[in-house]
Amino acid sequence: MNIIQCYAPTNDSNDDIKDQFYERLQSIIEKYPGKDITILMRDLNAKVGIDNAGYEDIMGRHGLGQRNENGERFTNLCAFNKFVIGSTIFPHKCIHKATWTSPEHTTENQTDHIYINKKFQRTMEDVRRRRGADIASDHHLVVANLKLKLKKNWTNSNTKVQYSLPSTY
Repeated sequence: MNIIQCYAPTNDSNDDIKDQFYERLQSIIEKYPGKDITILMRDLNAKVGIDNAGYEDIMGRHGLGQRNENGERFTNLCAFNKFVIGSTIFPHKCIHKATWTSPEHTTENQTDHIYINKKFQRTMEDVRRRRGADIASDHHLVVANLKLKLKKNWTNSNTKVQYSLPSTY
């Protein structure tokens, strides 16, 4: 299992900085084999929204708000790498979708997400914000429930038991 945790530049950042970030992230993703579970968790500063037109295979319709430029960049990255945007798949009340609250508590957005490669989408049982977690931030805790089926690693051992018999027989 590979877990990638990162922080993306804000929507107001220079395009060169954003391009550099996404190129670097792409190179990191490419290092992991496709047969492994890869989970991407991050403060994207990206709103993917509820409109999944053109992205139906990687996102559901349970996002929050409208997609912004960073959201467009990231949905393209997810589509290219076949990552599913977990926070858009599961229906929840808006209060369980918003991951960031403005300092004056008037604006809420869904900018933190958890992604998993599409091949392992069924292992993800839920993704939501957890209210009440004291993490000393304007962001809220985002939790994913995963159900993994682990197989025992069988080793082929050729151990032979040898017995010593007394020589009196």
